[in-house]
Amino acid sequence: MRVDARGLTFEVTAGGPSDGEPVLLLHGFPQHSGEWDDVVPALHAAGLRTYALDQRGYSPGARPTAVADYRIPELVADVVAVLDALGLDAVHVVGHDWGAIVAWAVAAGHPDRVRTLTAVSVPHPAAMAYALSNDGQQKARSSYITLFRKPGTAEKVLLAWHATALRKMLGGVGDAPRVDRYVAPMREPGALTAALNWYRAMSRADLAGVGPVAVPTTYVWSDRDVAIGHTAADACAANVTGTYRFVRLPDVSHWIPDTAPGPLAEAILARAGGTA
Repeated sequence: MRVDARGLTFEVTAGGPSDGEPVLLLHGFPQHSGEWDDVVPALHAAGLRTYALDQRGYSPGARPTAVADYRIPELVADVVAVLDALGLDAVHVVGHDWGAIVAWAVAAGHPDRVRTLTAVSVPHPAAMAYALSNDGQQKARSSYITLFRKPGTAEKVLLAWHATALRKMLGGVGDAPRVDRYVAPMREPGALTAALNWYRAMSRADLAGVGPVAVPTTYVWSDRDVAIGHTAADACAANVTGTYRFVRLPDVSHWIPDTAPGPLAEAILARAGGTA
């Protein structure tokens, strides 16, 4: 379905029983709402209603050109406006990668709209800031961001030779068809630039503006995540004042929704069902 909000048009994939408790799913870079396809069947079977949002820059009808249009407050405002347009007062929020950052910020700034939070892969921004200041390995893991913040250069590197670098980055999601389903949209004119603008608009002030989270929260981290190390993962708990659970998935890559949809669905259901 298409949802009009804030003068933009967002693509939203809805599923599950119409009277089920609502779950908002927020994807990461450089993917789209399809990353939840293997997760939602278990949620639907448990009676939940899911809404997978193609966020700003990923929905073709929500692709402004200014870098400043991709700041975290704008991404958060999108979520709130989409919930309003869907008539949803409060939802269970699940976010992966950049979607997790947005989810943390929504939960911190709009706790009345969030029943529970399940953040996947990326911890609370304050935990990332701590790790970047105290862990040399985390600095190395995050060094790719320097390239991503270079307009034009990043696009050229990632899309050269039929998007070889982008395909390599996504290699951990699964087989070639699965990689292709994420790469193909990024090769459309303006799409990759819009996705990279999330990194270019990122600022320490916006990240620091994400306060503690008081809603019931689960953080899911995988120990083979090349982008997020254990220092950042372990520091996450200090930024949650509500009920908190840390789920560590062994031998799983960063691409948890694609490679471990079953365990992830279990973690979501445990949190959304209030049993953990």
